[in-house]
Amino acid sequence: MTEPVATLIPDFDLSARNTLALRARSRFGIAVSDADALGALFDLAAQMALPVRVLGGGSNVVLAPEFDGITALMALKGKRVVAEDENGILIEAAAGETWHDLVAWTIEQGLGGIENLALIPGTVGAAPVQNIGAYGAELADHFASLVAYDRQTGAQRSFERAQCAFAYRDSVFKHEPDRYVVLSVRLLLPRAWVPNLNFAGLSDLADAGEPNPRTVMERVIALRSSKLPDWRVHPNAGSFFQNPIVAQSAANVVLAEFPTAPNFPQAEGKVKLSAGWLIEKSGLKGFRMGPVGMSERHALVVVNYGGAEQGDVAALAGHVKETVKARFGVELHEEPVFL
Repeated sequence: MTEPVATLIPDFDLSARNTLALRARSRFGIAVSDADALGALFDLAAQMALPVRVLGGGSNVVLAPEFDGITALMALKGKRVVAEDENGILIEAAAGETWHDLVAWTIEQGLGGIENLALIPGTVGAAPVQNIGAYGAELADHFASLVAYDRQTGAQRSFERAQCAFAYRDSVFKHEPDRYVVLSVRLLLPRAWVPNLNFAGLSDLADAGEPNPRTVMERVIALRSSKLPDWRVHPNAGSFFQNPIVAQSAANVVLAEFPTAPNFPQAEGKVKLSAGWLIEKSGLKGFRMGPVGMSERHALVVVNYGGAEQGDVAALAGHVKETVKARFGVELHEEPVFL
């Protein structure tokens, strides 16, 4: 096996490898295109006394200006149909595949199931970490298993659905961010497809005729494109704050003033509120602070207007959280990870 030292790139520029386009550099960078080389890479890093972080599409991170370590870019590729039976169609995709490309590929194969998750930026490997979700669907809905590299044992390990502890924008991998590197993901898609139209903007598809996975995907793409700024034009990390899940008493404070505020009942008597709505009602839609600001199109999106660094984003996020807390008494939590 070839040692990875020859492919380490010094003073690696990451400014074009994160969707917020933050100015960021790493002492070394390397593309991981062979899962079997990971062990050698981590051994090398240990010899050099350098930390290693793994980066996918850079769509859910807020990078620091300098990282004194090795940034490993996930570049594992490949997607295939693994098996078919009465339970459905099992597909597999490597961690470095672009998530939306996987969704589009399933449609091309005549398969439905993950079309509601179209156009979510990032890689397949990052998808289970935060249990990506949109338009009434989550990755966990069709998750079968994954294979990850365990940095503690130096071996590959398989995870079944129950072992992943999926929850709203959460998983076991999010709680141990420096231990597991996702290598591949398997999804079980239904043989008898039923459209998931239980979300505003999708329900009318049933009235227009028989929907199919492609028409649902196209509608989701249209909805996301109309609401969220394109990160390639206006650098951003998508939804920056999680929708808060609060006690009924906290929700009642909001609903007493705004009876029609978006609210969704959850388990254990809790209520999910809309972070974007709270931010907008706090007067922060379009608010700018230096080179960053909350999008004028969607109050939940932080936009880099040019030349921003991690500290600028952190300052804006702190201001938003403080303002919403003062206005509504609700705590907001960031979705992207600060690295």
